[in-house]
Amino acid sequence: MPAFDDSDFGVQGPISPAKSHHDSPHSLRKVASRNSHHVGSHGSLAIPSEVNGGEHDAIEVPATRSSISDAQSYMHQLSLSPSMKERRGSRNSFGTSLPIPRSKRQSRLSSVSRPVRPGMPPIQPTRDILAAQVQDLSSEKVQAAKDMAFVFDIDGVLVLGDELIPEGQRVLKILNGDNELGIKIPHIFLTNGSGKPENARVNQLSKILKSPISTDQFIQSHTPMRALSEYYSTVLVVGGEGYRCREVAEEYGFKDIVVPNDIIAWDPTIAPYRVFTDAERATSRPRDFSKVNIEAIMVFSDSRDYATDMQIIMDLLRSEDGRLHTVAKDPVSQRIPIYFSQGDLLCPTEHPTPRMSQGAFRIGLEAMYKAVTGEDLERVVYGKPELATYRYADEVITSWMEQIHNDEKLPKNVYMVGDNPASDIVGGNMYGWNTCLVRTGVYQGEGNDDENPASFGVFKNVLEAVQTACRKQLGDDFQFGFNEKMNPVLHGNGNSAIE
Repeated sequence: MPAFDDSDFGVQGPISPAKSHHDSPHSLRKVASRNSHHVGSHGSLAIPSEVNGGEHDAIEVPATRSSISDAQSYMHQLSLSPSMKERRGSRNSFGTSLPIPRSKRQSRLSSVSRPVRPGMPPIQPTRDILAAQVQDLSSEKVQAAKDMAFVFDIDGVLVLGDELIPEGQRVLKILNGDNELGIKIPHIFLTNGSGKPENARVNQLSKILKSPISTDQFIQSHTPMRALSEYYSTVLVVGGEGYRCREVAEEYGFKDIVVPNDIIAWDPTIAPYRVFTDAERATSRPRDFSKVNIEAIMVFSDSRDYATDMQIIMDLLRSEDGRLHTVAKDPVSQRIPIYFSQGDLLCPTEHPTPRMSQGAFRIGLEAMYKAVTGEDLERVVYGKPELATYRYADEVITSWMEQIHNDEKLPKNVYMVGDNPASDIVGGNMYGWNTCLVRTGVYQGEGNDDENPASFGVFKNVLEAVQTACRKQLGDDFQFGFNEKMNPVLHGNGNSAIE
């Protein structure tokens, strides 16, 4: 695993990964200046101070930064091919913070409607009664089950595109109660996937896995970017299919959302190679963007049109305070900030080999900006392996614990199961989680990864990883199935005693 120094976690000094995920998520200090949304005097990319009255209900997490990623190394065709470590390296600005939502997701406990009988306890399903009886007899094992949690990457671990990885379906049944205790073992989903509203993605995933999944346990790469709606009003949102990312931004609370099609409908010459259809024009929202100050650029998902998106982004990065049809005299002082939802270079799909992802788009944009301006592009990247994403995962795990066990706490033993050493594993390792690398996605090696080895081991698939972790925490004799025949009104053959 590559070495990281104090500056990787911002200007305030080191944060111990092994300790930080047990700290209260509400106790984080404010780490970035809010004086301006422009680049600061030392190249730092600050967030604005006077948006919405200057008060924000968000946590600001210091961005990581590695000195190894310089776009210049990608610009010459004869340069050596950079290693995966260099491709992964973040170059988030020193002093930058990545805001994440502070407020706890609304608990569903208060909205659950159950019939009430005077003087009697609430009616519960028979399975719940049986499970409660088993758990009463195994209090030590129950406590251990509540003190562990799983964090799953999705693509390459549970599914490949829209195709099910069979072991993923079995894992969710076990964690949702098909185990000897009949207990729900906490688990959430943490993906660098993006481009759809969370509820749409959860519904799609639930159908593929044939298991109920809640938005309250689901994090896409751009989910924490919801907090940025408190800092910026007019933003350019890039990526995804059609207008899905505009829908995402609207759900997140952004006030004024611009997409590339809006700009092309206003001025088709801005993208000379784009064939703009009548249907696209009819669904766009053109206006005079030479009179509009776009405050920030948000790349929510993979670009579907590199040429158009890069041209528009480059125009805005070189403009005067985000006004198109202008060119700033200083390419740095008036540059608006740009945020990427994740930095993966590759992602697994149904194709036999992984496909290029948002990180490839970012690298190309950085190299283009360097070639045109001579300056490095300061930018902010969310997603794995950024610290902010893992801090936000703490918030979600804690909230989910309250929903399923009425106990708002963060389990001590967290297991990250992923297929990408350069994001899932390195991020989990830095944060002090137990990391499990599976061979069903990006990683296909025989042993552990040389650059970013998984701390808990390498496994054939997600089921093998989960069973191994459960046996470590709950004992080698832990059974992955619930015995319905323990019902006192049933005999061993499953027939009712009254028949």
